Amino acid sequence: MTAQAINQAERRSPAAMYTLLSVMFINMMGFGIVVPLLPFYGASFHAAPWQIALIFSGYAMGSFWGEPFWGRLSDQVGRKPILVWTLTANCLCYLGMAFAPNILIAFIIRFFGGMAAGNGSVIQGYIADVSPPEERAGRISRLGAAYNIGFIVGPFVGGSLAKPSLGHIGFQIPLLAASSLAACAALGVFLFVRESRERKPRGPQPSRWAMLGFAIRNPVIRPLILLTFAVGFAFAGIESVFPLWAHARFHWQPRQVGFCFGIAGLVSSPTQFFLTGVLSKRFGEARMLSIGMALAVVSLFLQPVIGDGGLITYALMAATALFTSIAFPNAGALISRSIGADHQGQVMGLNNAAGAFARFAGPQGAAIAFSLISLNAPYFMAALIIAPAIYLALAAGKAAGARMQA
Repeated sequence: MTAQAINQAERRSPAAMYTLLSVMFINMMGFGIVVPLLPFYGASFHAAPWQIALIFSGYAMGSFWGEPFWGRLSDQVGRKPILVWTLTANCLCYLGMAFAPNILIAFIIRFFGGMAAGNGSVIQGYIADVSPPEERAGRISRLGAAYNIGFIVGPFVGGSLAKPSLGHIGFQIPLLAASSLAACAALGVFLFVRESRERKPRGPQPSRWAMLGFAIRNPVIRPLILLTFAVGFAFAGIESVFPLWAHARFHWQPRQVGFCFGIAGLVSSPTQFFLTGVLSKRFGEARMLSIGMALAVVSLFLQPVIGDGGLITYALMAATALFTSIAFPNAGALISRSIGADHQGQVMGLNNAAGAFARFAGPQGAAIAFSLISLNAPYFMAALIIAPAIYLALAAGKAAGARMQA
């Protein structure tokens, strides 16, 4: 981008950011309605635990293919049209899930819903387009705050609307609500979000494999992609198994599970919105990434040890979300500093694809640990997997510092 274009982007970035945050909150509220209910939705088909985990994983499998594809396409045709298309498709997939006749069809719909929802790289690319480098960690964290606020409201709404006693039909109302919210988000992008990229002819984009080779050779991006995979594997596993774990240990129902997810979002959202960017500016992105991961390991380890089905369980769940919210936006900010403006979406897409693949594998790993080892095994496994991420964050920060000094 030219200096004039950068100045124009920075002048319009606050309005663009807050408009995008509002729209993403609406979309995430719909997502939040559905996620805590999925284990019970799967059980309404009399599905086994591995099939319930597959419903979670199907979404991530779709995102694995969607993230690099949409990110690369948005580098070519612009961010706004891709957001409109993907949000509209997500609306239709929620609608399809409401009337799915069996677990196989539900999995297929969930896969395509995940592919449509694999637009995180497009959103991150938009933020990079309109933000100076030193502001990106804070703005990415604000996007995470909008997601979490949606997760505060969504689970409460989903838990209230769901009627498990009615069987499968008892989940249609929350799914229809999620579909309506996705439609509102698509309309909001169409009406109010301005395109962030200049309209000009572009040369052919490198293939996914060429950019993957670039990412593997890059000393900053490589450890961050590994970190994204480790963190995604661990937390997706815990997220998918938590309702089953809480039900087995404390006899929780959808309302209590939704309340716990809501509390976690309520605690972490103000931190992401007001504190993450400030801490990253003061102490450095890599340092805050490693500190947050270390604290998350502690909270994950303590949950099965001292969790009591009451205040301590809620507090540890909230602490895990809080520490992750402090840490993880810094990974995207570090990546965005290491790539050119014309490839932001594509490289962010590769990183998000690593996270999506982890979210496919994580629930399967957690389900195996939960079923074959012990109820608490998924938590200990997650803590052991995240621990190396501390080193990866420090390695990426060291490489980034060396590149800036060169």
